[in-house]
Formats: sequence, structure tokens, C-alpha cells
Amino acid sequence: MATAPPSTHSAVTLHINGEKHTLTVDHRTTLLDALRERLDLTGTKKGCDQGQCGACTVLVDGRRTVACLQFAVAAEGREITTVEGLAEGAELHPVQQAFLDLDGYQCGYCTPGQICSAVAMIEEHARGWPSAATDDVRPEAGPPPLTPEEIRERMSGNLCRCGAYVSIVQAITRAAQERTATGEEAAA
Repeated sequence: MATAPPSTHSAVTLHINGEKHTLTVDHRTTLLDALRERLDLTGTKKGCDQGQCGACTVLVDGRRTVACLQFAVAAEGREITTVEGLAEGAELHPVQQAFLDLDGYQCGYCTPGQICSAVAMIEEHARGWPSAATDDVRPEAGPPPLTPEEIRERMSGNLCRCGAYVSIVQAITRAAQERTATGEEAAA
């Protein structure tokens, strides 16, 4: 007979990178700590542990989430994608490839969070979501041009201590252009 977890713990099933992982976690365990310490998915980095740097950004149901502020128990049943889950087999995601080709990193510590955030940001832009840098926010105006200013504003939650921002913006620009060129449609 299995014993129930203590009242401060819960058994959760997390859907991560297309796989289910069942584990018992303390209710205070963050998604970041569950990923890194319990599931050995160390691509997601612990930077400030206060939701301010973006190094721990992952995708939860396709939306950017700082994993250090998300409780693991609150992520149960949601689709979680880490930087490890973006590639299709040996083929890197276009954002990953652009970061590699255009040196969108220096030390690389922030890169997984930057890449996950960029993937979601490109989709948000394609859906027409405005940013603080968007001039015309009317829905009928459609997505604004993805200028460097738009990219910098949309990525402002992800910090790079090395200052590789010029290359990061170039990589995101290229990945967004490739997305448009291949005719990908944003999910409604």
C-alpha cells in the first residue's frame, strides 16, 4: 500500500518537452528547481531567482514564463517547453540556429532564457500583440514592423550581463524573417 505524501507535498505530473514526468514535490518547489534539481534539465538557468533577469524563461502552454516564480504544482497538466525541447531531433529550432550563426551569446548563461523568450516573442508579434514600442495598437493595424526597437522592448525581461544585445537582436530578426518566409501561421 502506497503512503500518501505529507500535506506539504503533492504528487504532480509535468508535461515537459513532450514527455510526462511524475514526481512528488514540496508545494514551495519552483518549476525551475523541479526542472534542474529533480529532472536534470539544466539548460534552464538560475540567475537572480527573483523573476528579474529572465535566465530561467521557459514556455508554458506556448507563453513565456520565468520558471523561478512558477510553482511546480501550478504547472501540472500544462505543456512545458525548455530550451532542450525546441529542436526537432538533430535540427535546431530556427531561433537556436540564428543565435549560433550570429553569435547571439557571449558567456551563454542567459542564452537558453533568451532563446525561449524569443520563440514566444516572435509568435506574440505574429499574432499582432502590441508592445510599449508599438505605434499603432489598433487590432486592425496588424503586427507592427519587427524593428530593433520592437525587439528590444519585447525582450526587455531578458538581461544579458555580457551585453550581447546587438547580436541577440540580429538573431531574432533573422529567425522572425525566416518564420515569415516559410509561411508559418500563428496559432489563434
